[in-house]
Amino acid sequence: MFASALLSIALLATTAFAAPPSRGARMESRLSRRREGAHLSGPSQRLEESNLIGGNTYTNYSSNWAGAVYDSAAGTYKSVTGTFVVPTPKAPSSGSGCYSAAAWVGIDGDTCGTAILQTGVDFTISSGKVSYDAWYEWYPDYAYDFSGIPISAGDTIKLTVTATSTKAGSAVIENVSTGKTVTKSLTSSAALCEKNAEWIVEDFDENNSQVPFANFGTVAFTGASATTGSGSVGPSGATILDIKQSGTVLTSVSTGSSSVTISYV
Repeated sequence: MFASALLSIALLATTAFAAPPSRGARMESRLSRRREGAHLSGPSQRLEESNLIGGNTYTNYSSNWAGAVYDSAAGTYKSVTGTFVVPTPKAPSSGSGCYSAAAWVGIDGDTCGTAILQTGVDFTISSGKVSYDAWYEWYPDYAYDFSGIPISAGDTIKLTVTATSTKAGSAVIENVSTGKTVTKSLTSSAALCEKNAEWIVEDFDENNSQVPFANFGTVAFTGASATTGSGSVGPSGATILDIKQSGTVLTSVSTGSSSVTISYV
């Protein structure tokens, strides 16, 4: 009888340990990993090559950034904004497992790699399931999730970062489709150079290595502008960056007077 009772207890314990975690527990685990520095949107990893794509327009390559980047030696960028429609990520044609990408706007991180003020949205496809995370970051600190702003495929999202000084600023994400807005005031000991303004899709780092890059389809930033001490500029004069990994170009980028279109190829 005693042995039977012990066996029943052991079986119950085994069942408890084998049960899959609840959705809430999985989410808390993910948030804990993010708090511990799992997600890091870092400086552009430029590759020493470029390609003339027409006229005098050059595409420059990076292993982690695709998009448009301004560089001002004077260091004058105070705010960057852009709006995009959330895509549905897919696994690459030859892949299976978990894949991610992030769309964001930011100040610094290209020619000034010591600090970045940025905000954006992650897209993840894992075993056929799609998820999204809205976040803010002041590099070299890692990314933190916003709460209270659910995001779904097809939502229109407006991103804005503003530097009120080189060590203080704000990150704002507005879900135009649902009317929800979240704002975070930030301070950092890592001073911005205010040399770069950018609209980016990134193959970000997680646990010290780049995540497998998702097929994100197309991210088209509209209403894109960067504010300087003397006015504002659109992306048409910015440097184009495409992601190139293992000798293969994974993206195609084009710019307009107020747009940046980034496509997975």
